[in-house]
Amino acid sequence: MSTNIFNRMRNLPLPSMNLTHQLKIHTTARCNEIRKLARLRVVDNSDIGKRAMAEGKPPRCIHVYNKRGVGLIGDKVLVAIKGQMKKGILVGLKQNQKPKTPKFDSNNLVLIDDNGTPLGTRIHVPVPTVLRTILKEKTFSKGADYTKVLAIASRYL
Repeated sequence: MSTNIFNRMRNLPLPSMNLTHQLKIHTTARCNEIRKLARLRVVDNSDIGKRAMAEGKPPRCIHVYNKRGVGLIGDKVLVAIKGQMKKGILVGLKQNQKPKTPKFDSNNLVLIDDNGTPLGTRIHVPVPTVLRTILKEKTFSKGADYTKVLAIASRYL
């Protein structure tokens, strides 16, 4: 009886496409994590950020300054924007967060200079209140002054 099954299987046509394409299996990582080459949205009113978003060429993440390599809220990242390298702080993410941290529709970024002062004067989107405690902890450990980022935020979630 097993030879009949084997003979039937031998007569089946071979698939012409790759198996992953035929089964529609996604082999790439989820796109809502902040890793290298992730697209971000500038949410402050800095000149370079406004020009990049108006042209439809959002900044891309080059490096995440933490040990895991995956950006979370409050992490500092290095981005490529308009042919330049700028630093920024993540203030909202698509990926699932810790409890009591809101999930956003886009990956939001506030551009800063090397001293930690923001390039813009206002943040257009609500900032999670958890960011207050996160940035204050990172301020004491890293030495940069992120309280200026919190000062230019107009709304909190």
